[in-house]
Amino acid sequence: MKPTLQSGLESLVTFTVDRERTIDFMGEAARVYATPMLVRDIEIACRNLLLAHLDAGEDSVGTRVEIDHIGATLLGMAVTLVVRVAEVKGRAVVFEIEGRDAVEPIVRGRHSRFVVDVAKTGERLAAKAAKAKAAAAGTAAQ
Repeated sequence: MKPTLQSGLESLVTFTVDRERTIDFMGEAARVYATPMLVRDIEIACRNLLLAHLDAGEDSVGTRVEIDHIGATLLGMAVTLVVRVAEVKGRAVVFEIEGRDAVEPIVRGRHSRFVVDVAKTGERLAAKAAKAKAAAAGTAAQ
């Protein structure tokens, strides 16, 4: 991590709520920004802010999301997310999040990410995949 990664860093992201980001289970008139897609957009915004302050071979993974989705945003409306680094404790980074559409605030909360070494993470995942394969083979043999 670079020494530039400090509390107070902030990024603003604006995008339009497209069809992919909406719920579909209440009909066309109720196509609004889906909470899981909001969480995805928050994670991406936070990760992108971090990337400018990480060293080569580093990335981050999400570890916690705490949000209040407080306003419904209609299909086609613009959303602005503000993500701000609230705490940096070693490799753990906590963000404060605020978001709004043209009418009202839609989200507030916190998101935690952990900075990882990409190569070491790949090794850990490969080892877990091997264990999972062995476990599945053991189950199949029974």
